[in-house]
Amino acid sequence: MFALRGLAVSLSIFVAVYWGLSLLVCLAWRKARALAAGRPAPGLARFLFGVRLFPLAAALLVTIVLAVPSFLLLEPRAIVEPIGGVSLFLGLCGLIVLTVGVAKTLLGILRVRRTISRWTGGAEPVLCPESVPVLRAASAAPPLTAVGIIRPRILLSGAAEFLLSANEFQSALNHEIAHVRRRDNLKKLLLGFVPFPGMRDLEEAWREATEMAADDAAVSSIGEALDLAAALIKLCRLGATESCGELGMSLVHSPVSLVNERVERLIHWSAQSRPERRHPRVYTSGLGLALLAVVGLSYGQLLIAVHAASEWLVR
Repeated sequence: MFALRGLAVSLSIFVAVYWGLSLLVCLAWRKARALAAGRPAPGLARFLFGVRLFPLAAALLVTIVLAVPSFLLLEPRAIVEPIGGVSLFLGLCGLIVLTVGVAKTLLGILRVRRTISRWTGGAEPVLCPESVPVLRAASAAPPLTAVGIIRPRILLSGAAEFLLSANEFQSALNHEIAHVRRRDNLKKLLLGFVPFPGMRDLEEAWREATEMAADDAAVSSIGEALDLAAALIKLCRLGATESCGELGMSLVHSPVSLVNERVERLIHWSAQSRPERRHPRVYTSGLGLALLAVVGLSYGQLLIAVHAASEWLVR
């Protein structure tokens, strides 16, 4: 009974924190979405990804660092106490949320793996000086897409190889390599791990910012920007293809409006428009250390407060 109560309380606190913060993020994004317009794409993509994962990271941190230790240290083992209705309900909700998230992620991975295997059946390597393997894929594959997480590869369709000039192909390839280096496939997979209603707009904004950030990373001159814009226009005219799912980032598998916006940005590219390189990790590390110090100094009081909240849940 003690272990069951501990599990129910831990899942309850996880769900309460995750749902509460997720609702707060959804409401804040609706108010602040207009402020994101015009921001440098690389920084915006990192910020949106962090905001989207914040509720999950905070819920896991509170559960592991505070809820579980407070229950193990402060809850009497000798007392036989029934599990309250609130705790049981929230615990079941937490279990369902985690189970659905894990099942959805695993099914998505299996589905995409089958699709990628079909695309790469009989694929031939393309000579390329980059470290990421480039394969000539089947005709059903998107024109140019980065797939995989542990062993990333870039798939090139025959149509894309025929349509693009050497410079256009290189600029488009640099775009996909930027996705690989930024680990965007892994980020894309994590976003779908624990879904929450109302997060779709935020996730779409992240995908748009990620595509533009890869565009920025792929070009360093007006000529390269125009080559990438030409590649987008040519490949967009090929029409719809199969989606690369959770483990792929395709060059043009996006709404036409977003492709048009990207082309417009590239046509008006200039050296002044390239975002300056900053080092936000310094500020992030400082904030993390400060938060760690605060938690460490008040850890005992936090455990007592969390245990009091868990006592209310158990009743």
